[in-house]
Amino acid sequence: MNPEKLARLQASVRIGGKGTPRRKVKKVQKSTGTDDKKLQSQLKKLNVQPVNGIEEVNMFKTDGTVLHFTAPKVHASIASNTFVIYGAGENKELTELVPGILNQLGPDSLQSLRKLAESYQQAHAHSHANGGDDDDDVPDLVESFDQAEEEK
Repeated sequence: MNPEKLARLQASVRIGGKGTPRRKVKKVQKSTGTDDKKLQSQLKKLNVQPVNGIEEVNMFKTDGTVLHFTAPKVHASIASNTFVIYGAGENKELTELVPGILNQLGPDSLQSLRKLAESYQQAHAHSHANGGDDDDDVPDLVESFDQAEEEK
């Protein structure tokens, strides 16, 4: 076998440096249990208590998007005005959550929602002015069904 080709194969298989065993797959260990334990110890240091019954949390950003948590874990310390929210968060557009979050919107978010609605109306009016898009209309009735039935 060619020594250059053999050296290339050995270099591609070795994960660590010189002297480490060759392995075909690097196994990544999941450390979710230790992360959760570390988080719990830090929460104890902050003296926060768990808050039950929270179904969702929405954090409104300045760019008009919403950081949405479904069934988050919430801890709070009311005395120090500290809230800890953790779980799987998603970045969503304001329009995706509109029906359910209208009562949560503040003045800034209402302004961005108003601008979004105006831009939607302008785009909708602009599309009707350009092409008319009459594909959605019902076609005119050319002949009467009664007359066609009598002819048979």
